[in-house]
Amino acid sequence: MALIEALNIKKYFPTQGGHLVKAVDDVSFSIASGETVGMVGESGCGKSTIGRVIMNLIEPTDGRLLYDDRNIYELAKAERRALRRKMGIVFQDPYSSLNPRMNVLQIVGEPLTVHRKLRGARLREEVVRLLEQVGLKPEHINRYPHQFSGGQRQRIGIARALALGPKFLILDEPTSALDVSVQAQVLNLIKKLQAAQDLTYLFITHDLNVVRHIADRVMVMYLGKLVEEGSVIDIFKRPLHPYTQALLSANPKIDPNLRGERTLLEGDVPSPADPPPGCSFHTRCPIAEDQCRKIEPELRLVSDRRISCHLV
Repeated sequence: MALIEALNIKKYFPTQGGHLVKAVDDVSFSIASGETVGMVGESGCGKSTIGRVIMNLIEPTDGRLLYDDRNIYELAKAERRALRRKMGIVFQDPYSSLNPRMNVLQIVGEPLTVHRKLRGARLREEVVRLLEQVGLKPEHINRYPHQFSGGQRQRIGIARALALGPKFLILDEPTSALDVSVQAQVLNLIKKLQAAQDLTYLFITHDLNVVRHIADRVMVMYLGKLVEEGSVIDIFKRPLHPYTQALLSANPKIDPNLRGERTLLEGDVPSPADPPPGCSFHTRCPIAEDQCRKIEPELRLVSDRRISCHLV
């Protein structure tokens, strides 16, 4: 059963010139309870915007978002506030996402104070428990963000996201600002927490190796649209969409025997304020035909996955 279901989500931003930047353009997907879904694509493809729309940090232009079969955007203010306790987000930058004027007790304790009205010794006890869950020590509770390393700051962000006992977490590139060795520690922590607390993840990243390690299913985004979706095994073993093929061919491989021929894309990503007609990828696609330039492909089921391409 789907815990999260996005139906035809659109998010357009108006510009001063009167154009609309189509950051997310008619995207639909679902995430089952206990599943980890990776969302990948180039910078500016709409990944983080989808995360913020799901968390209701920004309002969508159109579409529906169901949490446990309830449309979030139709809920009353009090109901929406209560629903936020079941969802959390970990941001990309573990420094700018933490208030430098607040210590760890205040940062991690804020959602507990706002939603559960905890104060004093009870609040302190709960924050210590959360810090220990993410591998930090009780004596860290009175320190400020600048007194921690990048990995420790991200652990504080994770503790804050877990404070209210959510069932669904959005992880918005949580390891991209960290050193490789620290990335591994944080990823292992994320997997451990999922197993212990039966969490559901939407893992947004541009690192395909991370997705391969942590995700059950992959969604590939391009210019605000979902172009391919399937299991990690199927996508990595046999990518079908030309864009997915190019992404995987650019993925660094340690073993030289596994390095195949690179698929190099020509040109730049079109502007989301002025997307091309037809298939949004046709301006860079090595196999594009006439129909690709005129007709927008539907996202359809092909064999073991969903794909948006006329030629597959």
